[in-house]
Amino acid sequence: MRRLLAGMLAASLCSGQALAQARDPVNPTCPAQPSWSDYPSMRFSVATMNGMRVLKGEGRIDASTPTNLQAALDEHGDSVDEIWLRSPGGDARAGSQAGFIIRQSGLPTRIPGGWACFSACNFMFMGGIGRFVDPGGVFMVHMFTHVGDGSATRQQVRQGGDTTVNIVGDIEQASALLASEDNDFLIRMGISRALLTDVMYQVRAVPSGGSRETRRCLTPEEMDRYHVRSGEYDG
Repeated sequence: MRRLLAGMLAASLCSGQALAQARDPVNPTCPAQPSWSDYPSMRFSVATMNGMRVLKGEGRIDASTPTNLQAALDEHGDSVDEIWLRSPGGDARAGSQAGFIIRQSGLPTRIPGGWACFSACNFMFMGGIGRFVDPGGVFMVHMFTHVGDGSATRQQVRQGGDTTVNIVGDIEQASALLASEDNDFLIRMGISRALLTDVMYQVRAVPSGGSRETRRCLTPEEMDRYHVRSGEYDG
């Protein structure tokens, strides 16, 4: 009951904060300037918001994020009502690991109005036992990539021969493995796997050909269709 009341308070607070945002002409479903925090590594802090205790995760997701999240939950988990997230993404597997930790904590997750959760942050958010995206909150997706330095990879591919074959083989193998992990994660979290095929895998992580679109922001209807947000607490 406490969490349900806290969630209602948060929704009221954040909907009042949500403002219309200018659209990105390259990624027209998304705001031009997403608010996802400039911290180079995700920071966790506890704040009291309108009488509710919130664990805020803000910044880029890296290999240290799951450990730091667990430490924050060990210290504050018993007094926290929700986990709020804003992040530009980062390490995909670290995001999934953090999502599993959140699910084990039994806490709900929220993207407040004006905040954005992109890429690996999606998987952290999905770990919530209850998942909420307030009016003005942004759930932003794209297809994963294993090509961190695109220019360097293109240069290697131009060399041709065995180098190209090896690069393509490595990328195919790694991509297939991560796709399998993504499917497994969504099933465990109660998210529709169609989110991957219908949306995430349709948006390339890097510009290609005539399209420069690299981000897609889900509408409220899409978030409900794919069970991204739960609408109510499960426990």
